Amino acid sequence: MSNIKKSHLNLVNASDWVVRFQHLVREGGKVLDLAAGSGRHSIYFLQRGYSVVAVDKNPGPLGFLLSCSKARLIVADLEDGSPWPLNGELFDGILVSNYLYRPLYNSILDALAPEGVLIYETFAEGNEVFGSPKNKDYLLQAGELINLVQNSLHIVAYEHGVISYPPDMKVKQRICAVKNAGTRSNQSTTQTPHHLFSVKNKS
Repeated sequence: MSNIKKSHLNLVNASDWVVRFQHLVREGGKVLDLAAGSGRHSIYFLQRGYSVVAVDKNPGPLGFLLSCSKARLIVADLEDGSPWPLNGELFDGILVSNYLYRPLYNSILDALAPEGVLIYETFAEGNEVFGSPKNKDYLLQAGELINLVQNSLHIVAYEHGVISYPPDMKVKQRICAVKNAGTRSNQSTTQTPHHLFSVKNKS
């Protein structure tokens, strides 16, 4: 990490959801930061000794990763119909934050290594009450992430509700799930994930 400029370490803090479950990802493992944006989560994991593959169509904000030996930057438009850019690669952790493109679901699940951890959060149904995004194409439906993973991963935690998103409020759906969890989680495999809030439209 010494070859990443200090200015880049001052990016917006990592999501509290990512911070909460980072410890489940195998120590020193390989992490995929999908639609990495500013690279805030790439930095968070690099600081903790992981190797990181960051994928985004806009390389500008992520150029600083090129100076880090444990980081790899892949410039790819994930929505232009091109093949999945990581075919055959497996990851100990996959992060998706504030991004939704449903045709990638199967590729994301297939890229998880055994014992791999999926940490996924983005805007959800109900967010249109508070502002953008309002387009349903960019909003998770109630229970959508549970439906995505329930047949292949062990759900550690799930939320769908109103959260503080300074300077305002947003509705997000978030999940952490582990592939072939075994003894990796202390939670029962039969435990029902917690649905925090339901959101009513304004009248």
